[in-house]
Amino acid sequence: MEVKLWNDKREREMYDNFADLFAIIKATEKLEKAYVRDIISSTDYEPECLKLIAQFKTLTSSLKDTIPSIERFVDTYRMDCPAALNRLVTSGVPATIEHRSAAAASTTTSAATVAECVQNFITAMDSLKLNMVAVDQVHPLLSDLSASLNKLSILPADFEGRTKMKEWIARLSKMGAADELTEQQSRQLHFDLESSYNSFMAALPNDGN
Repeated sequence: MEVKLWNDKREREMYDNFADLFAIIKATEKLEKAYVRDIISSTDYEPECLKLIAQFKTLTSSLKDTIPSIERFVDTYRMDCPAALNRLVTSGVPATIEHRSAAAASTTTSAATVAECVQNFITAMDSLKLNMVAVDQVHPLLSDLSASLNKLSILPADFEGRTKMKEWIARLSKMGAADELTEQQSRQLHFDLESSYNSFMAALPNDGN
């Protein structure tokens, strides 16, 4: 007799999300161990870690009603991932940024804010891919991104990402909370986010400070 893990589309989506979360935690654990053992360089480690942290935040935000405790999720599925929990839940930033902050207090704000901007860019883009297109879902993400960009003094005053995010926030503010972006609007916003992200990375100093 075939045993079904789910009874309807909603349950299937829930288990798919569980599988994605499981994979992100496992991947982070392997990445942390590889970095500690010097199997990968800090140059390769940092962007991958930032991406996993951003994906983790996006997914756990959408699952907060289903999974109130990540620690309980880890215990339930018997995951031995202490390094991943430290990186994803406790720290929230890559080890390289923590090390830079400890080594040079003067660059702490800049390095941490760069990481925050990267995470907010990826979170916003990933949310659109997950079809989170309601105004009350998109607006907070763009507000967080805009706020983090405004904190970064190393960006030029006319940085296009700031301008585009202000325009989108103003547009969303005129809509109702339950309104949703059309497919065309969603694609345009994703394009603007991707374009701004590329410009953001190009504007950063080569030394990362």
